[in-house]
Amino acid sequence: MTATLSVRNLRVEIPTRHGVLTAIDDLSFDIAPGEVLGVVGESGAGKSITGSAIIGLLDPPGRIAGGEILLGGERIDNLAPPAMRRVRGKRIGMIFQDPLTSLNPLYRVGDQLTQTILTHEKMTARAALDKAERLLVEVGIPAAGARLSSYPHQFSGGMRQRVVIALALAADPELVVADEPTTALDVSVQAQVISLLKRLCKDRGASVMLITHDMGVIAETADRVCVLYAGRLAEIGKVRDVVKHPQHPYTHGLMTAIPSLKGDPDARLEQIPGSMPRLGAIPEGCAFNPRCGFRFERCRAERPAAYPTSRSEASCFLLDAAGAAPPPETAAAARAAGIEVRAGAPTGADA
Repeated sequence: MTATLSVRNLRVEIPTRHGVLTAIDDLSFDIAPGEVLGVVGESGAGKSITGSAIIGLLDPPGRIAGGEILLGGERIDNLAPPAMRRVRGKRIGMIFQDPLTSLNPLYRVGDQLTQTILTHEKMTARAALDKAERLLVEVGIPAAGARLSSYPHQFSGGMRQRVVIALALAADPELVVADEPTTALDVSVQAQVISLLKRLCKDRGASVMLITHDMGVIAETADRVCVLYAGRLAEIGKVRDVVKHPQHPYTHGLMTAIPSLKGDPDARLEQIPGSMPRLGAIPEGCAFNPRCGFRFERCRAERPAAYPTSRSEASCFLLDAAGAAPPPETAAAARAAGIEVRAGAPTGADA
């Protein structure tokens, strides 16, 4: 089965007067038809830039410097702007963090929906207006027919985000890229919007790339999760496996920093020391090595590939069965954290 979206060795660069910064470095992943892939990481990990590269809306002077992006098996990263505009909206729907940036305050919601529909589909204005009303009903807007004549400022934040979801789905896209779609909303409204997005895309058979920093949203919504760090893939796998049994030290750090309702109420939360490196100061070797409690000599000198484990794929030398073994105390600490230490073991065997 052809993946809805295939990203292959994507590299995004930002030229500056001090040199070229690499925002995304050799990133690869797939999204299957009907699948929700969560993309998670700290601020600066490269989540939103990846989404912008996919939809062809990188802010200048950012540019795709390498790799391929395929939609339904067809390459789209090298399309001319007019051709990409036909793909964007028709085959790829977009949901941004702030609905006010997606809606024109000077136009009624019904006009914006019908304009989007008529841009990508051949139908009469009356039919487009009827479809716009059906979309508002589908996303849960009360009195949808009357609200078609309302302006964006006349909706609450949650209702505006529902309108944006309707816009994203107006042309029945194959893929929906949702960039932090609930960050600006109250917690109770967040749950409603995420549930709505997941249900609508499942009903329509659309794939979803859900970009967020909230692991709770990922755990509730996504089928698989892709963890990014400094523009590189840290770990990718099924949500349950990555959340319950993280195999990359960074993912492990993210999981241990989340409060638990079952743990000791007096226990202190663990934290990852340091902060995400600036684009102009990404360290040699593994980008995470200065903050990693399981690093050893190889991590400082070489960049790890993504190694398969029994549960996911993770870019960590602890998982490289063909590589040199870490110090015994490092291996013991990693095993205690639930990481499958394979370095130094016979090829194909678990340590």
